Amino acid sequence: MARSVLASTLVICAVSLSATARFDHPRRHDHEHGIARSLPKQWYHEDESHPVHKLFTRQEGKNDGQTYPAVGSAEWSAIFPAEAVNVLPMMRQEWKDALKAAEDAGKIPKIPQTTVVPDKQPVYPDGVDGASQDICNAGFGCRQPDDIWNGLDGHFGVNFDDGPFDKGSEELYDFLSSHGTRIPTTHFVVGRHIRNLPQMFNRLVNEVKGDLAVHTYTHRQLTPLSNEEVVAELAWTMEIIRQSSGGRIPRFWRPPTGDADNRIRALAKEVLGMEMIMWNFNTDDFTIAPIEDPAARQAAAESNAAKFKGWIEGPKSPGLIVLEHETSTEAVKMFKDAVPLIEGAGWKWASVVQITEGQVDPFGAYSNVNGEGDVSAGVIGEVDEDDDEPADGGDETPDPTDSGSQSPPGGPSSSTGGPANPTNTPENDEESKALALGASYLIAGVSAAIGAFNLVL
Repeated sequence: MARSVLASTLVICAVSLSATARFDHPRRHDHEHGIARSLPKQWYHEDESHPVHKLFTRQEGKNDGQTYPAVGSAEWSAIFPAEAVNVLPMMRQEWKDALKAAEDAGKIPKIPQTTVVPDKQPVYPDGVDGASQDICNAGFGCRQPDDIWNGLDGHFGVNFDDGPFDKGSEELYDFLSSHGTRIPTTHFVVGRHIRNLPQMFNRLVNEVKGDLAVHTYTHRQLTPLSNEEVVAELAWTMEIIRQSSGGRIPRFWRPPTGDADNRIRALAKEVLGMEMIMWNFNTDDFTIAPIEDPAARQAAAESNAAKFKGWIEGPKSPGLIVLEHETSTEAVKMFKDAVPLIEGAGWKWASVVQITEGQVDPFGAYSNVNGEGDVSAGVIGEVDEDDDEPADGGDETPDPTDSGSQSPPGGPSSSTGGPANPTNTPENDEESKALALGASYLIAGVSAAIGAFNLVL
């Protein structure tokens, strides 16, 4: 199917924040897991005939054959939202149409929006239980069968959140580029960070050759947002990746702070065809840098490193998907220090989005890349023929023999981050799965008033 080229530039009327600005993470990523789910293999969609491809039009190459503005140029920057843009006036009609089609088909559960609470989980209205199966907020410890959180046995699934950043990403990319054995990586990127740090993003794509996945455009928690705002957060990130990586459309995403309920899952899946990836261990690496007292900071780093070491030396089934960040040199140091331990323990490296059912495919991260690395016009996610039933908000009852379908007593933040063993280990973490619906071309607009800036940039 022919792809349209972006014909006009968006005028962005907003105040941009400094590319190096930092934001504290609002809450812990600790969550418990129950149902083991392996990872699909491509990070972007392959079949150009898939309706999702109509939502995104892209340019450059090995690329999809189109020509895009140079990453970092004024023309390129003008395409994407600035920091404090009101997303609704900028929302592209094509994305609105795709969203409406999903809503009209009954695919988006009518779950009420939450209220932001600084440094805590968002709060649902009275009488709404975020941990119940009909709501099933991952941040409350609830899991659905399609959530992806466990790695392939024997494999360390490498992934980093929140990039590109300034010092943290620079140190990480220097290390990955110089390491004797290539370490394949997945990077859950924040859209506005790409816009603000285009040269760092170019390093990630061209030098590190990391796989790209979506971590929203502004790193806001999603359940407080409207359906249109959620779609804009995700779709603009997909679009800036597509416009900046030779046409590749990502298939995978991770919600900031793990905040995704059945409504958010459905918006990502039914409108944009994306699968949600969580984690089964949390390093808490993002908590180290903000500690002002040097002795306390060092103690926290050592404690987290000891916890990390325990996972590395533990069982190799299931494989590890460890939550890590590229937001500070302290966070990156934890990974760098762990690399010899991981290699010495006999783990096999794998980019999270390249892990498949029973194998690792080096080209599998790209739906529209063949075994030679050639990029064709891709599509985001493939819709199963029997997957056209309206979303039911998660009626599926978890198997009581499954040890981690919900959080243990004490809630998700009480997790110690132990091994993700679905039969006998209650200390773990998490995240997801995909598909698509689609209508025509791109959208415009994302993230207004970043509000509470619940970010670990």
